[in-house]
Amino acid sequence: VHFGMLRVLNDDIVAGGQGFGLHPHNDMEIITIILDGALQHNDNMGYGSVIRPGDVQVMSAGTGVMHSEFNPLPDQATNLFQLWIFPKEKGIAPRYDQKSFDAAARNGQFQLVASGFRENGELYIHQDAGISLGDVKGGDTITYRMRKPGNGAYVMLIDGEVNIGDQAMRRRDALGVWDTDTIRINATQNSSLMVVEVPMR
Repeated sequence: VHFGMLRVLNDDIVAGGQGFGLHPHNDMEIITIILDGALQHNDNMGYGSVIRPGDVQVMSAGTGVMHSEFNPLPDQATNLFQLWIFPKEKGIAPRYDQKSFDAAARNGQFQLVASGFRENGELYIHQDAGISLGDVKGGDTITYRMRKPGNGAYVMLIDGEVNIGDQAMRRRDALGVWDTDTIRINATQNSSLMVVEVPMR
């Protein structure tokens, strides 16, 4: 995917005991959201942790970072989203952060988990962007409101079925939306969504 400042959105499945060895990144905001299983993170900044469903991890690669990721569960696959967002400025100091979020707080509404807007305890990223998760019951409507004029939104349907306008979406479908300040999402069954709001240029 290359949607505005969103460079990559990977929907990864990592087999039990497998992973990605030590590898470099620079000048990228890297956000990891665990959907199922667990992921062990280690980097050359001295951080080592295991993240699980409900956890979100942010890494500002900046001037350069080396890290590895693997599934510490021997016989269970891990499913995760990893997003790469271009930062507002290059050459910043590398940094790592993670946080657990209460899934109940996204029932019928969007929960901001990472952004550059410093709103309400979400993880910080170096861009006028936001990543939100929302759950909606079948028959209900959920509305996303853009935080910054001119931004677009990449809507990923994690699970369920929804309609956005006349566009029907099923599990793992995605849709880019721009030139609007609100997105109304009508759920035809219980659904979970991720909205990635980013500057378009």
